[in-house]
Amino acid sequence: MSGKKGFGDKLKGNANKVKGEAKDRMGSATNNSKMQREGKKDKLKGVAQDKKGDIKNK
Repeated sequence: MSGKKGFGDKLKGNANKVKGEAKDRMGSATNNSKMQREGKKDKLKGVAQDKKGDIKNK
């Protein structure tokens, strides 16, 4: 059971990474630097949530 403690954090992290990647690419394609920044921020948030899930699983 201890391996599932961080599952929710890892799931949220992956969702934020995907959302961030989409925003980053869309911002790049439309030359929208604000959207690119938001995408990069979301990706970083996702990485942090993923790491938090890893720590909970230890």
